[in-house]
Formats: sequence, structure tokens, C-alpha cells
Amino acid sequence: MAVIRKTSMGIPLALVAALATAFQPGSAATADVRTSPEPLDGHRSLPAQPPAAPQPASVPAAATVPTTYTVASGDTVSGIAARFGLDVKAVLAANGLGWSSVIYPGQSLVLSTGSDAAPSLAPAPAPAPNAAERSYTVVAGDTLIGIAKAHGTTVSSILAANGLTRSSIIYPGQIIAIPGGEAAAPAPTPAPARAPAPAGSDATTPLTAEMHANAALIVAIGRSLGVSDQGLVIALAAAMQESGLRNLDHGHADSVGIFQQRPSQGWGSPEQIQDATYSSTAFFVGVTGKTRGLLDISGWQDMSVTDAAQAVQISAYPDAYARWEQSARVWLSEL
Repeated sequence: MAVIRKTSMGIPLALVAALATAFQPGSAATADVRTSPEPLDGHRSLPAQPPAAPQPASVPAAATVPTTYTVASGDTVSGIAARFGLDVKAVLAANGLGWSSVIYPGQSLVLSTGSDAAPSLAPAPAPAPNAAERSYTVVAGDTLIGIAKAHGTTVSSILAANGLTRSSIIYPGQIIAIPGGEAAAPAPTPAPARAPAPAGSDATTPLTAEMHANAALIVAIGRSLGVSDQGLVIALAAAMQESGLRNLDHGHADSVGIFQQRPSQGWGSPEQIQDATYSSTAFFVGVTGKTRGLLDISGWQDMSVTDAAQAVQISAYPDAYARWEQSARVWLSEL
């Protein structure tokens, strides 16, 4: 057995030699000691400087409110007001508009006039999502009745869930809440275009300046509501049969206006009905709780022009609208 020699202090010579080698300058052990992140006394050393406090993210400046704004396709008064942080009521008042007024692409709206500028409002927090609701993004050609049918709900429920009325306008890109909790269905495939009615004894009726202006208004309002071309043809044929596309102050019984709507049947006051914008909007969406508009008629897209018009107008001559279908299609293509 090998005998380990000891020093006078009782430490084996082999251990002394190993320790001496380990602590030679430049040895691995020495380097390990010098570069160790922990101090020899076992306590972690403090950093030379405390970390810098995070800087708050810069808040984007509010959009500058221009004096006027030119309406673009798809714009609404509420959307424009929200974009610039303005009160919708103030924008309406500054431009002499009402809640049922229709704005058009290219129209100039007053937003700021110095001391008369519409008051700015802080944006309201978005409402907490309801577990029983889903959202749906409106696409071109959508109608409230079509969206309601696709999601198994009713137009009234959608109006209530979104704070809308029968005269409200929906536009492509708008996100609306769908009550009932069903997943959003894909947008319905548009039905193939109907073939024009065969030419008969009635040639296409030319439009006078007055008739052209009223027809253009009907089409513009229908487009803003997402009504299809077929719906616009129905409206034009109905207005032509009822008034010759003229805004009349008289008619059968108490009928007045482009669509000869009757105050006694709930369509509104005589003054309202003779407002062409009001009466045209009412033809499409009806008057809440009183009359039905075209978009409230179940399956109107699959009806003939005369049947769909009759479902809204309830005329004593239900077949009379058919004679204007060919002309209405020509007018629409011209408009």
C-alpha cells in the first residue's frame, strides 16, 4: 500500500501540490473565481444603476376637425361624427338635417365653424359584449330583413340590439350585433338577375326632369339601405303607377306624395309624406309599428314586381304595377 506523506501540519503533500497547481496565475480555476457572477461572501451584488422606468406610450393626438367634410360612398352622419369626436346631433343641426335625412357621396357637410363648431365628445366606451350575441359585418347588398332571416332572428330584435330604428341606414363594413347567439352565416349568394319583362304594347316611358329627379332620389335611398336592383325596380314601378313619379299634394282619399301613402293608414303626417326622402325611405322600411315596407315583406325577392309592390301599397288595382316593370328596368340602367 502506498504511504501518503504528510506535512508538519498534517495536510497530505499530494493535496498541497494540487492546491498549488490550481491557484497558479492564469489557471482555469483562477479564471473561474475571477469571473464568477456571485461574490465570495454568498450575497448577490447590486447593479451599478437601477433600471430605467418604462416610458408611457405616446397618445395619438385627436384628429383635427375640418371646417367641412365631403361625403364618401358608405359614409353615415354618425360615422363621420365619431371619426372627428363630434356630437351627432350637433352635426345634424349644423347642416339642417334630421335623423331620417339621407346624405350622398360628394355632399359637403359643415363640421366646424369657429365658435359654432359642433361640440367634441369623448368616445363612449364600447358596450360589454353579450354572451348571447354575435357580431356580423355588413356586406354590399345586405338588408336587415335578409340578415335577420340568415341568423334566425327578427328585424325588430336586431334594431333593438343595435339601437337602430326602421329609418336607420346600414352600410358595407358596419359591424352589428346579432341577438340569439347563433354563429354568423355567410352572406347569401345573390339570386341570378331576372330577365327583363318582354316588350309589350307599352314602350319605355321617357322621364321628364321632375320624374328623373324623383327616380334618382328613390334609387339613391334604396342603394343607401342596401336594396338590390330588383327592389329598386319594384319601387320605381310602384311610384310610377301611384303618382307618375311626381310628388303630388293630392290623390285618392287622403293619399299624397310620390307613393300616394295615406296619413290615415299610419304612413305619417301629410307634411312628412310629401317629403320625398321620407316617403321613399318609408316605402323600403315602413313606419315602425304602423306600416310594413318592402324589406319587411317575407320573400319579396322571389315575388313578381307587381306582387311585391302590392304587398307594400295594398292597392285596389293589384296588377297595375306590372305594366311599368320594363320602363323601371330601363330607368335604373340609365340612373
